[in-house]
Amino acid sequence: MADRISGNEGAGSLHVQVQALVRAEHGDPFAFLGAHEQDGRIIVRSWQPGALEVELLDAQGGSLGPMQEQVPGLFTGQLEARQPYRLRIHWAGGIQETEDPYAFAPQLGELDIHLFAEGNHRRLGLCFGAQPWQVEGVAGVRFVVWAPNARRVSVVGNFNNWDGRRHPMRLHPGAGVWELFIPRLGPGEVYKYEILGQQGLLPLKADPVALATEKPPSTASVVAAGVDFHWDDQQWMAQRGQAQSRDRPLSIYEVHAGSWRHASEADGEPLNWAQLGEQLIPYVLDMGFTHIELLPVMEHPFGGSWGYQPLSQFAPTARYGTPEDFARFINACHQAGIGVILDWVPAHFPGDAHGLGLFDGTALYEYAHPFEGWHPDWDTHIYNLGRTEVHGFMLASALHWLREYHVDGLRVDAVASMLYRDYSRKSGEWIPNRHGGRENLEAIDFLRHLNDVVATEVPGALVIAEESTAWPGVSQPTQQGGLGFSGKWNMGWMHDTLSYISEDPLHRRYHHQQIAFGLLYAFTEHFILPISHDEVVHGKGSLLAKMPGDRWQQFANLRLYLSFMWSHPGKKLLFMGCEIGQWREWSHDRQLDWYLLNYDEHRGVRDLVRDLNQLYRQYPALHQRDDSADGFQWLIGDDSSNSVYAWLRRGEDGAMLLVVHNFTPVVRTGYRIGVPQAGPWRVLLNSDAHQYSGSGAGSYGELQSEDQQSHGQPCSLALDLPPLGSLILGCGV
Repeated sequence: MADRISGNEGAGSLHVQVQALVRAEHGDPFAFLGAHEQDGRIIVRSWQPGALEVELLDAQGGSLGPMQEQVPGLFTGQLEARQPYRLRIHWAGGIQETEDPYAFAPQLGELDIHLFAEGNHRRLGLCFGAQPWQVEGVAGVRFVVWAPNARRVSVVGNFNNWDGRRHPMRLHPGAGVWELFIPRLGPGEVYKYEILGQQGLLPLKADPVALATEKPPSTASVVAAGVDFHWDDQQWMAQRGQAQSRDRPLSIYEVHAGSWRHASEADGEPLNWAQLGEQLIPYVLDMGFTHIELLPVMEHPFGGSWGYQPLSQFAPTARYGTPEDFARFINACHQAGIGVILDWVPAHFPGDAHGLGLFDGTALYEYAHPFEGWHPDWDTHIYNLGRTEVHGFMLASALHWLREYHVDGLRVDAVASMLYRDYSRKSGEWIPNRHGGRENLEAIDFLRHLNDVVATEVPGALVIAEESTAWPGVSQPTQQGGLGFSGKWNMGWMHDTLSYISEDPLHRRYHHQQIAFGLLYAFTEHFILPISHDEVVHGKGSLLAKMPGDRWQQFANLRLYLSFMWSHPGKKLLFMGCEIGQWREWSHDRQLDWYLLNYDEHRGVRDLVRDLNQLYRQYPALHQRDDSADGFQWLIGDDSSNSVYAWLRRGEDGAMLLVVHNFTPVVRTGYRIGVPQAGPWRVLLNSDAHQYSGSGAGSYGELQSEDQQSHGQPCSLALDLPPLGSLILGCGV
C-alpha cells in the first residue's frame, strides 16, 4: 500500500505507486491522486486509463492548460495555489467535464463509522450505500461500503465503463469501511463494487445497502434518493398502535404480489404496484380483512424462492415498480384503513456470486464454518448475527421498512432455524454454543434486541414470529425472559387441524383430540392461526383439495374448517386463493384461478369468508380475549362419537357467542347444548346456508332457550346441527 503522505517522491516511489494503479491494487488512492504539495508547488494527479487527453480547469470551467501524461493513464498538472478545480477528459467517445473525486475530503462522519462498528447505526439505509450528496455546491453520489478484508474497493458502472481502475475508494482503516464521493452522478445510476480480496479479484458485488436495484435477471444496484414520496397517511399512523393492539381484530390476507392476479391472462405479466393498489385494496376491503401480508418484497435474484432468498435487505424488488411506487401502494392501503405486514428474512441468504457471500473474499456476513454458516435445507448462507456489524446491519434493515416505508409489521421468517444450532442437522454436523448447548445465543440476543428496539423506536408496529417449536415465551416480554415478539404463528394448531380435517368423517371420532389439543396451550402465547402459502405448495394440495369426500363434502368441509378457524381463539391469516376454493396448488408462475367464481360453490366459500370477517370484526367476543382463557369456555369437547364441539367466546363486557361445529355429514336434529344465559339466541352464521351453496340444513333465526340444565349450565338450546357445518349464535345481540 502506498504511503498516506504525498511529499517529495523519488523515482522509485513514483514507479511503485503508478504500478499499483496500473494493476488496480492501490489501496490508498487519495495519498497519491488529487492535489498535493510537492517542492512548494501544487501538483494535481489524475488517473484516467484510456483517456486521450485531460485538461485542468478552474472552478468556473476556464482552461488552465493540458495535463501531461507521465505514463499511460496518469496525467499531471500544476496549480498556482490550492483552489477548486475541474477536469476536462477527452475520451474516444466524447468529452467529459467533472470535478475530481480525489479533491474531496472524507464525507463519512466519525460518528457514523463508530455507530456502525458497534452495531448501533439505526439509519444505515440513509448513510451507507449510494446516497445522493452535495459537497461545497457540487452534486454527486457518496458511496459507502463495508469490506474490512479487501485490498482495494472500486465503484464501477456505466459512468466509468465498469473499469475498476477508475474509481478506487478511500478506506477508513479502523472500521473497514470504504467511501468515495463521485461528482455529477445522480439517482438512476447503475453500479456495483469491484473488490480486490486477499486472494485476488472477486465477482462484481451488488451494494448490500442499495435502496434500489435493477429488475432481475439483471443484478446491479441503482442509486436512489431514499423514499422520495409525500405521505398522507398521518391519520392511520397516529392510531396504528391502537388498531393493532391485542384486543383488536387481526385478519391477515397473505399475498404473493406477482401471482395474485396478472395484467392479462395471455401475457402472464404480474400487476405492478399501481395496479395492485387499484385492484387488491378494494378486494381486501370488500372481503373484510384488516391487513395484507406480502411475501418478501426485498429484492431477490430467484423468483422461484418467492422472495425468501433475498439479497437486498433495503431495496424493494424492481419486479413491480420503483421504491416510490411501493411507498404509494402502502400509502393507499393506509388511506383505505388496511395495514401492511412484510415477510422479512434474517435467517439466511443465497450464495449468488453478486451477493453477500464471501463479500470481501472472507466470510463477512456469514459464519465461516459450514456447520454454522451453511443451511442444509435451503442451500443458503446463515447470517453471523454474533458479529456486531452484521447484527446492526439486520437491525437497521428491519427499522428501514418500518420507518421509511411506514410498514405496520414484520413477520420474521424461519425463527426456529435461528434459535437452534442443530436445526435440521445430523449429529456431529453442528457446533455447540459456548456453554455446550444447542441454542444459538447470538441469534437469540439479536431477536430480543430487535423486538426491544422496534417497541421503543417504532411503537405500534408488529413483529411476528414464524416459529414451529415449543420454545417458551416467544411472544412474552424480554423483561420476563421471552423473545418479545408481538405474536407467534401457531404451527402446531395448523398441522393438527389440517390433519384432522383431512380424515374421512367416519374416522374423525378416533382423532377427536387433534381439534381439542390446541386449546390446551392456546393462551400460552399471542397466537396467530396461519393457513399460509407453505400449506398449498410442494405436493401438499390446495386447501380445498385436502378435504375428503365427494365434491359436496369437500366444499362443506372447507366451509366448516374456515368457520372453525375464525371462531377459534387466535388472530387469523389466510393465503390468497383459499378464500375462493382454489382446486390447484398455488404456483408463483400463474395468477389465481379467478374464473372459479363463475361457479356457485366457489362464490359460496368467498361469501362465507367475507361474512366470517364481518362477524369477527363486529363482535368483540371473537377477538378481544384471543390470548386469554377468560375469553373461552368449553361446553362440549368430549362428544367424539358424534364429532361435535361447542364452546363459548366472551368479550370484555361479558357478551358471549355460542359456537358449535359438527364434523360429520349427518344432520343432528334437536342436539341439546347447555348455555349460561336464558332468553333468545339468534343464529348469526350457518356455514351450510344456501347463500354459501350449502344444503340449507340446520338452525336459523331466533331460538328460545329452555329451562333445562345441560353441560353444567342452567338452561339449554335444542339445535339442529347442519352436516359438516358450523353454527355461531349470539344472545342479546
